[in-house]
Amino acid sequence: MTIEDLLVRTLVAIALTVAGVITFRGWRAAQLRQVRDTGPTAPGLAGWRGGRAAILYFTTPDCAPCRTTQRPALRRLTAEFGDAVQVIEVDASADRAVADHWGVLSVPTTFVLGEDGRPRHVNIGVTGYDRLKRQLAA
Repeated sequence: MTIEDLLVRTLVAIALTVAGVITFRGWRAAQLRQVRDTGPTAPGLAGWRGGRAAILYFTTPDCAPCRTTQRPALRRLTAEFGDAVQVIEVDASADRAVADHWGVLSVPTTFVLGEDGRPRHVNIGVTGYDRLKRQLAA
């Protein structure tokens, strides 16, 4: 293999990575736009208590990262923020219509909702405590 071959392969790998990142960010933005105007009457928010931020958390019973990483981060947030934040957990496998409405394709997925019940951020995959805290503060 020549240096030129290595250079071409490296450039192709970089281009594919950049395309993947752009596609992922585009999907996340489209997902948020899809539900941005639904507000507190959206499917899955029946238990939402108005006037406080919330995290809408999609999971399934067999999701290992949900149990081992995501749920502990959410517990830490609720311990720190107390009644100022509410976590609404939805079983995406049991409530397919709710998951479909929110555009959930994988779990865990979290939506950070403002005090008005409108989604502000969406996180696909495990999202750490620090990032969720920043999103709640924004």
